[in-house]
Amino acid sequence: MSNYFLPLILTLFAGMSTLLGGFITFFVKRNNLKALSVGLGFSAGVMVYVSLSELMAEAPMMLSQYYNTVTAKAFTFSGFLIGIIIAVLIDYFIPDHIESDFLTTNTHCAQRHRIKRAGLITALAVTLHNFPEGMATFLVSSEDILLGIPVAIAIAIHNIPEGIAIALPIFHATGKKRLAILYTFLSGISEPVGGLIGVVLLKTLLPAPTVGITTAAVAGIMVYLSFDTLLPLAREYGENHHVIIGIVSGMLIMGLSLIFF
Repeated sequence: MSNYFLPLILTLFAGMSTLLGGFITFFVKRNNLKALSVGLGFSAGVMVYVSLSELMAEAPMMLSQYYNTVTAKAFTFSGFLIGIIIAVLIDYFIPDHIESDFLTTNTHCAQRHRIKRAGLITALAVTLHNFPEGMATFLVSSEDILLGIPVAIAIAIHNIPEGIAIALPIFHATGKKRLAILYTFLSGISEPVGGLIGVVLLKTLLPAPTVGITTAAVAGIMVYLSFDTLLPLAREYGENHHVIIGIVSGMLIMGLSLIFF
């Protein structure tokens, strides 16, 4: 157990950095629709960039340890499609509008509901994303703690904009900063939990390639969420150039964090 203490601490540190992004709500006014539009675009930019440039690149590398190049790419693509299907099912079972006379007759409340829904689904997507991240950090750190430290720092930096992606819509919809922080906390804690559960499952039940396929599936979920939910909402609550500013800012910050960390 002593061999897993430091890896667990590193994984916890990486996951809890999501909270730093959540604290952005303390510096944003609730009714600032421009900030909301930029924030939703920022969220989409972060998710699309990290999905296509990082997760979809890592998945075939993980799978290539067990399969040839063509098979690894095929499993990666299959995992990506599975992720999109999962996102469609989530979209189906959590509809855009609750069947309620109160919501359908009160446009303002209906808008709040849609924004909150976007934040909740974003939190779910980031939580699913954090599971394989937690597994990777925990496994690498348990094998080589000196290698695990920079991995944990890199993931911690990447998690900050993801915390922003969760917190802004939740805060705007509810007006409760504590609730926004709670959701970022729950999403962040999934990283060390995912690390522990993942290691146990990989050592007992699941085949090792599952991590690679799961990584691709998470990319599919995040891309679908970005294009189906975040970007339409961003355009609805702001002007087009606000959305573009958010998208480019999200991609820029995530890209720089991947380069330097």
